[in-house]
This record gives sequence, structure tokens and C-alpha cells, in this order.
Amino acid sequence: MSIIISLVSCPSQEVGSALAKLLVDRELAACVQILPPMQSVYRWKGEVCIDEEVLLVIKTTSNLKDEARKAIEENHPYEVPEFVVIDASDVSEKYGAWLRHNVRPS
Repeated sequence: MSIIISLVSCPSQEVGSALAKLLVDRELAACVQILPPMQSVYRWKGEVCIDEEVLLVIKTTSNLKDEARKAIEENHPYEVPEFVVIDASDVSEKYGAWLRHNVRPS
């Protein structure tokens, strides 16, 4: 099972913390980092929007990707939550072992 990183933007620290805890509690992620507020500029329903958001950096394995995505989609307040996956093809052996030990087995 390969290691992946998922990016999810959230409208607030509170929402980000709740989603991060949900993923770790369910063993769908070994670690979720919540990056400090950032400014997002995007088009939504024909208008350009500028909002403050936080970014979740979710560390998990490829076999849990669909379950993690479903948990985000079911619990995120956005109509269309971001869920971007990046393959982590080069991870240190010790970190990879720790991560795999702290998620639900395949």
C-alpha cells in the first residue's frame, strides 16, 4: 500500500480540527496537519470569491483514500469540498512504517 497526501481546504480552524480528529479517530489518517489561515481566490457560481481558509494536509495510505474522501464529503460544510491526492513516492522508511502502523490495516 502506498502512502498518499490529501489536501482539503476548510472555512475555519474549528471545522479543520473536527475533520482532522474524525479522520485520525477512524484510523483513516495517521496524521493531519492544519496549516494556518490562508487566502483563497476562486470562482464560485460565476463570481470571484476571496475567503480565508485553513488547509488540511492528510497523511494516509492509498487503500484508505476512498473512505477518507467519503468521510470528508459527508462531514464537510462546503457543497463541493476539495479533496486533492498527491502520491508520496519517496518517504523515509521509519516514517512510512510509523504511518502504516497508525492507520486501519488493509
